[in-house]
Amino acid sequence: MALILHLETSTKICSVALSQDGRILFSKVDMNGPSHAVQIGLFVDEALSVAEEKGLKLDAVAVSSGPGSYTGLRIGVSMAKGVCFGTGAKAIAIPTLDLLADQVQRSLTLPKDALICPMLDARRMEVYTAIYDAQGNGLEPVNALIVDENSFTEKLQNHPVWFVGDGAEKCQTHIKSENAHFEENVYPLAEAMIFLAEKAYRENKFEDVAYFEPFYLKEFVATVSKKQIIPTK
Repeated sequence: MALILHLETSTKICSVALSQDGRILFSKVDMNGPSHAVQIGLFVDEALSVAEEKGLKLDAVAVSSGPGSYTGLRIGVSMAKGVCFGTGAKAIAIPTLDLLADQVQRSLTLPKDALICPMLDARRMEVYTAIYDAQGNGLEPVNALIVDENSFTEKLQNHPVWFVGDGAEKCQTHIKSENAHFEENVYPLAEAMIFLAEKAYRENKFEDVAYFEPFYLKEFVATVSKKQIIPTK
C-alpha cells in the first residue's frame, strides 16, 4: 500500500493531500489566491505530521507538472523535490491537463463520442489546452491557443465537447454551439490526483528527482509596470 503526498500549485489554488492505497488521510485547500509560497510549506508539514502520527513512511510525492502558472509550478516542484530528497520518496509527475480531464471523466457520465477540453488561463484570451476522449485518453497534445469565435468549430460540429478549467470560464462567451458544454468549478486539486498517481506508482513511472523540471509550455516573460519604467532622455 503506497503512501503518497500530492501537491497541486498550477493555478491560483494551492492544495496538498496525503493518501494511502487510494484513501485520503489528509487534504487542505487554499482558494483565496496565489499564496503558494506561504501555504504549501504549512500544508506539507501538516500532511507529514499525519503520516508520522500513524507511523507511516512516505513512498512517493506526486506533483502537478504543468502547464500552468510559472511561479506556481516552480514552487510546487521545488517543494516536491525537497520532500523527496529529505525522505527518500520517489517523484511522480501528473500533467495538469490530464488531471482535469480525469476529473471530468470520473465525475460525469459522458456520451461515447464526447470530447473533453480542459483549459488553463494563460492571460488575455490565450489558454493552455488539449483534447481527450470520453475515457480520458489524450487525442491532441498540449498547446497554447488564442480562443476566438472560430475555435473548435470542426470538433463542435461532430462531437459534444465538455470545456473545463479556469481558461474555459473566460472563453464561454466566445464559443457558441449547442454541442459546447461548460462544466463549472472543476479545478486541478491535490486530492483529485490520487488515481493518476497510484497508476503511475504501480507502473513504476517515476521522475529523476535531481533533473525533473515542470512543463511550462512557454518561457516565463517578466513584465514591468509602465509606472516603474524610467524615462530615457
